Amino acid sequence: MAVTFTDMPIESLRAYRPDLSVPAGLDAFWTETLREARAAAGPTRATPIDAPVRSLRVLDLTFTGFDGDEIRGWVVRPQGDEVLPAVIEYIGYGGGRGLPGERLNWAAAGYVHVIMDTRGQGSTWSAGVTPDPHGSAAAYPGVMTRGILDPKEYYYRRLYTDAVRLVDEVRALPGVDAGRVAVTGASQGGGLAIAAAALSGDAVAAVMPNVPFLCDFPNGIVRTPSPPFTEITRFLSVHRDDVDRVLHTLSHVDGAVLARRITAPAYFSVALMDDVVLPSGVFAAFHALASDDAAIEEYPYNGHEGGGYRHWMKQVAWLDTRFGR
Repeated sequence: MAVTFTDMPIESLRAYRPDLSVPAGLDAFWTETLREARAAAGPTRATPIDAPVRSLRVLDLTFTGFDGDEIRGWVVRPQGDEVLPAVIEYIGYGGGRGLPGERLNWAAAGYVHVIMDTRGQGSTWSAGVTPDPHGSAAAYPGVMTRGILDPKEYYYRRLYTDAVRLVDEVRALPGVDAGRVAVTGASQGGGLAIAAAALSGDAVAAVMPNVPFLCDFPNGIVRTPSPPFTEITRFLSVHRDDVDRVLHTLSHVDGAVLARRITAPAYFSVALMDDVVLPSGVFAAFHALASDDAAIEEYPYNGHEGGGYRHWMKQVAWLDTRFGR
């Protein structure tokens, strides 16, 4: 039976390498952004809480991200004080850190699992508690167009900075092996994992993005039929004269541009029937990697759910090998 793909034939996807614009001053933009965030950093707190999960330890995490803003999260780890590798997980669009103990898989597999709350989201499908105290000019509902006319004001500048700052702080947590920190996430979380790995230098030892969003914007905003890429499309249908400004801003956060900085081992997943994150965007980021150890798992019959729990089991095996477990 022939498979009808959402995007383009698999042979074309495996060769897809778009010529994306790299804005002048991109390195300086992110160097200065992260320097300012680190200069404004406050103390990190990880406070044990009572949770119904008793075989694992759950801690309420607070750290500082962009502009010194407080960002919340969870740390879930095996009991005891053994120094362990860590997996940082970023959350998909509209979601937050969830309830204490809601995500247990990585800790059950013997890792320190750190879950970042998502500023200004966390009210669509998973609860969050972190506000985004920075306003923006007129925007389409959602976060995709908040501040989109200026790279310095764009929402994802703040969120990417939070993601990198969490890597800084996790490496300093008691009981974490600073040399074995991985980043992961699905959809928006996968895009954040790419950004964190790209902008953290060699602090990230492995990156595992699942059906990552926020890649190949020029193609995504004209061809993706489903939200949230269409938030930008709708914005441009009203702001007809601002296309160049919008694309300039997006080029600063495009995962298929930033992935060129990643040299750590990388394990991607892509779903070939995905109409939320087109497979072409995932392949664009994957092909941009500078890593010598990179693989992508293809799920031909799946949509945006990707490989689900089956893929997580493959991630564990892959990461265990890279981290010597």
